[in-house]
Amino acid sequence: MTKEEVLQVLSQVIHPAKGIDIVDLGRVEDLDVVPESSKGDPAKVRFKYVTFTPDPMAAQIKQDCTDAIQAQFPGTKVSIIELVRPKDAPKSVKLPEGQEELENVGKMIAVASGKGGVGKSTVAVNLAVALANMGYRVGLADADVYGPSVPKMTGTEGAQPDVYVSNEGKSDQKELIMPIEKYGVKWMSIGYFAKPEQALIWRGPMACNALKQMILQVRWDALDYLLIDLPPGTGDIHISLVQDMPLTGALIVSTPQDVALADVEKSVNLFRNEHINKRIIGLVENMAYFTPEDLPDRKYYIFGKGGCEKLAGKYGFPLLGQIPLVQGIREGGDEGVPSSVSGGIIGDAFTDLAKKLVEEVGK
Repeated sequence: MTKEEVLQVLSQVIHPAKGIDIVDLGRVEDLDVVPESSKGDPAKVRFKYVTFTPDPMAAQIKQDCTDAIQAQFPGTKVSIIELVRPKDAPKSVKLPEGQEELENVGKMIAVASGKGGVGKSTVAVNLAVALANMGYRVGLADADVYGPSVPKMTGTEGAQPDVYVSNEGKSDQKELIMPIEKYGVKWMSIGYFAKPEQALIWRGPMACNALKQMILQVRWDALDYLLIDLPPGTGDIHISLVQDMPLTGALIVSTPQDVALADVEKSVNLFRNEHINKRIIGLVENMAYFTPEDLPDRKYYIFGKGGCEKLAGKYGFPLLGQIPLVQGIREGGDEGVPSSVSGGIIGDAFTDLAKKLVEEVGK
């Protein structure tokens, strides 16, 4: 059984409403075929059934695909991810010179916080993995150049990004950094180019230039979402990013207590400043409550309750998620295995957040 043979089978599945087979419609993506193993494990076929709007016929078509494959290749396990991909409007203005690597990036979302210690990077990393688990093409750029944590949290410390040379030998030759791929996400961080204990003693302009390299000189290829994990606060890096990059909007992370919320308002006002004017997609309340993993129905609001909900109501943007405080999320971050990989209470919370983000961005 080969990919070509499976595609031939799928080309016989006709979309009832359109009268065209799903292969010609471009609905089949990322087809993967795993032959039967020598130990007798059954063959596997995996692919994405992709649409740009919800397809009421999707469930029937997925069943038709499964039946067709198993009729041709008995005993094969079939896994189909149904994916509604956000469709971008045609770009009315060409991206400025130097931003060519972002041409095929659908949505570029900054993950921000008013202060440190609220779990912004934890949210960014787990959200990226949750989106990838849903079938989206995802990248994450670690913009915290002074304290990059993505390599540690993803178990990619010590990874050495390769260099890709485009148009080699020509006048427009360009060297691009290849992102590190793991958990279905493309990761990029200044942490891949410095030792973990090395302090980057950079002034604002140098840090901003390094950050732009981490985004603009990376071969991202086609992405549905590129998340930018911003450093805390409202400094030079934030201003440079939001003014010079084609951001879709910002996702703001906070904890429920008043001290954190006071700083969140500063972050909100940065994005809403008349000279910046970037959309705030929504707010995420991290450490919303403590839940013992063996008693998932119990909630202890150790940092207060309802603070982020009130703030979201005050400024008129949605509260997209409330992430509980669970010991496993700390362990996963330290071990380099994001909680979204293994599921459970935290995995479910980030999956729900990812679904709401997709829905909100599509509005």
